[in-house]
Amino acid sequence: MEKKCCVIICGCLIVIVLGVTLGLVFGLRKDFKTTFIDKCEKFPGRNAGHGCQNIWSVFERAYIGKDPCKVPVEAYDPLIYTVPVDPPYDRMMFWSKTKNVASEFATTNNYVILDKTLLGNILDGLTWCGKEGSSETFTTGCPGRSDKNCLNNPVHSFWNRASAAFADGASGQVTAMLNGAIDEPYDPTSVFARIEVKRLNPNKVNSLNVFLVNQKKDGASCDNNQSLRDLRVEVQQKGITYSCNRGDRVWLSHVLLLLSFLSISTS
Repeated sequence: MEKKCCVIICGCLIVIVLGVTLGLVFGLRKDFKTTFIDKCEKFPGRNAGHGCQNIWSVFERAYIGKDPCKVPVEAYDPLIYTVPVDPPYDRMMFWSKTKNVASEFATTNNYVILDKTLLGNILDGLTWCGKEGSSETFTTGCPGRSDKNCLNNPVHSFWNRASAAFADGASGQVTAMLNGAIDEPYDPTSVFARIEVKRLNPNKVNSLNVFLVNQKKDGASCDNNQSLRDLRVEVQQKGITYSCNRGDRVWLSHVLLLLSFLSISTS
């Protein structure tokens, strides 16, 4: 009798464990898809032609059923073609190691950063991947975005492709918010340096205005920092006008406002 009860109890436990495990596995995909579509549908100003279910279908084809370390940047080409990045003239802002400050500035001053585009807004802060032989989307057990042993992972490849598209769409006067509290504000390994600056088109972009954010009196300066001199040379060699301003958040907000007025008055 005791053995029979033990068998029944063990069997019940196995069923429960399997149920919970399967629920988690299949629930992850459902939760991720639900989050994706929900954020898509709530995005302000979304083009009615961009159906969120269709965007999801194109998005997941980039990585579903694939080794999570073998998802190249090009896998997201169909997604970018489906949802092209079309930022407004004179209102684009890049950032490097200043995400929170740049986001605050962009919102306050009506600028657009990649994170606030449709795809950027949907996927900001999310992790996802597929597995070979599986039709599911996973959010755990995925390689880290900057995993050096797995750079062709779904998240890293997406942001590289989206950053390229964002830079390709730049026009007029563009802005970059860089961190003046570090030794290399223009970090050659950053997405801004590796991808975005290199894709600025001088036939479309007139100038790059760098805002060097630093709450401290010391730190990098526009004139004496080697990485910023490298940036200036690279931009000017493209035939794009370069300027740099250094200050704290309050001071830079006034500069942004002034530049906005100047842009309006000369347009």
